[in-house]
Amino acid sequence: MNNSMKFLVKEKDDGKRLDIFLSEKIEKLTRSNIKKIIKSNNVKINRKITNSSAKKVKLKNIITIEFLIKESSKLLPNKIELDIRFEDKDILVINKPKGMVVHPGAGNYKNTLANALIYKYKNKLSNINGELRPGIVHRIDKETSGLLVIAKNNLAHSNLGKQFSDHSIKRKYLCLVWGVVRPLQGRIETLISRNKKNRQLMMVSDFNGKKAITNYKTIKVFNIKDIPKISLIECELETGRTHQIRVHMKYKGSSLLGDNQYGKKIVKFKKTNEDFLKKLSVLNGQALHAKSLGFIHPSKNKWVHFESELPSDFKKLLDFLKNLCT
Repeated sequence: MNNSMKFLVKEKDDGKRLDIFLSEKIEKLTRSNIKKIIKSNNVKINRKITNSSAKKVKLKNIITIEFLIKESSKLLPNKIELDIRFEDKDILVINKPKGMVVHPGAGNYKNTLANALIYKYKNKLSNINGELRPGIVHRIDKETSGLLVIAKNNLAHSNLGKQFSDHSIKRKYLCLVWGVVRPLQGRIETLISRNKKNRQLMMVSDFNGKKAITNYKTIKVFNIKDIPKISLIECELETGRTHQIRVHMKYKGSSLLGDNQYGKKIVKFKKTNEDFLKKLSVLNGQALHAKSLGFIHPSKNKWVHFESELPSDFKKLLDFLKNLCT
């Protein structure tokens, strides 16, 4: 796709809403994508910017739509090294480290993945989600490591967004949780909404919120002397709600090792293994890693699959538990 497209309003389109007019002309972009592009000041009517999706187009109007993000005065480029696992003209697959926020928010405007992306790629990323989220199709939590796909253009973004909406993207996570989740494998389907007492947290709700589905299976239960029971669990997401796995594990009566927001403090035995406590103390955030990502490539129309290894702190703790079991 070119950086911009122009359309002349003909008689049959006279009086249509701007978003409807453009979504009919550009079939590969959804109407919601078109609305985001309009809202981000990337559409002009007769060379005049408009950010109203509801504006009516008139006969002989010239409509211009821009597809590349303008350099942002709000989003500051920052030279941060990225672990890029795959790249072509349409997408990037990045292995995000623990501690990195995906896009700017309250109190963090300089050290996010978005700042790193805008430094390296400047305006060569999709702008559907606005200038603070260049190329950002989905997120994972700050203290969660693992794979993310980034869109380099709006067609790729729209295509990937549809796959996320259809739940056809395959995402698998590994996590370590306290205790044993019963049954050992299953499907958790709930509504998730903001916690009324703490707006920074999410919670399972019986009445409102967004549908969230997590399929999980227990890979190994570590039942070791002087260490509380711990389970290694693989989670496959059908939806991608904020803090979904962490909230669903809490709903099942458990929590992730290292999760200070949803977790509980370790219940020490009288003689809790000191080496275990040391390994636990150096765990950076929750023991949760987005290990695999699979989807249909937006332009090649073929299935692609990516895997990433566990971060060192998670791997050392897991290896320690495995060694004690042998």
